[in-house]
Amino acid sequence: MTSRQAAARPADSASALAAPRRTLRRAAPLVVAALLLGGCAALEGDPASEKPADGRPASPPAGGAVAALAELSVKESAGKEGYDRRKFGSPWADIDGNRCSTRNDILQRDLDDVKLAEDGCTVESGTLTDDPYTGTTMEFTRGRSKVDIDHVVALSDSWQKGAADWAPAKRIALANDPLNLLAVEASANRQKGDSDAAEWLPANESYRCEYVALQIAVKQKYELWVTPAEKQAMSGVLDGCADQRLPEPGDAPTEAPDRFSAPE
Repeated sequence: MTSRQAAARPADSASALAAPRRTLRRAAPLVVAALLLGGCAALEGDPASEKPADGRPASPPAGGAVAALAELSVKESAGKEGYDRRKFGSPWADIDGNRCSTRNDILQRDLDDVKLAEDGCTVESGTLTDDPYTGTTMEFTRGRSKVDIDHVVALSDSWQKGAADWAPAKRIALANDPLNLLAVEASANRQKGDSDAAEWLPANESYRCEYVALQIAVKQKYELWVTPAEKQAMSGVLDGCADQRLPEPGDAPTEAPDRFSAPE
C-alpha cells in the first residue's frame, strides 16, 4: 500500500481489508531470508520437512492449500435455478462502515500510485501493476477504466455450491468480503464469467497457485463445496506447488450487519 493510500483510508477499515494477492507475494522473501540466516539445520531437524523412509511424499503443511482442499465437501453443482445477483445485496455495499464503497476499498488496496477525489474515498486514478490474471500493467482512470473488481469465487458459482440455501446476510457478506475480491484486467474477468477452476484459470500461469489457494480459502471460510471436476483441476494446479499456503481469512464477518438486506 502506498503512503498516500494509508493516509487517505480511514484507520478503522485498514485492518479489515485482507490483501490476499500481495500478502502471498511478500511471504517468499521472508522464507528465503530465514534460510540464508539459518542454513539448512532448521529444516534438517524438522520432522515435518522430511520424507518418510518408504519414499512417499511428506504430508502437506498445516494451513496449506492442499490440506484445505482435502477438507472441502465434494458434490455436483446444484445448478443456477433461482440465481439473481440482487440476492447478494446492492453491489459494493459499505459493509465495514468506513464510508467508502467496497469497490473503492479494493481499488485502494490493489492499485499503486492512487489518487483520490476530494471525498478522500473515491479512486480517481492509479496503476494496476502486474495484473494477477494477465501479468500486464495498466492504468486505471475512473469512468474509462479497463480494470474490474472480480469475485474470485463468482457469486453464481457460490449459488450453485451452497449459497442458494443461505440467509441473505451471508450472501451479502460473501459479495463484499475483501478475501474474495481482486482488481484485475477487465477482459480477463469477463472471459472468466462465473467459471470455476475446472472451466477457467488465469492466463498468467505464475499466479495460478495463488488463485487456486484464494478460491479454496473463500470456500473454506464460507463452507462452500467443490465439484469433482473442480477439485481435480485445483489438485492439478497444486501438484506444482504443494507447499502453497492459504491467505489469511481476514477480519470480515461471514454475515453482513442488519442494516443491509437482500431478497431471499
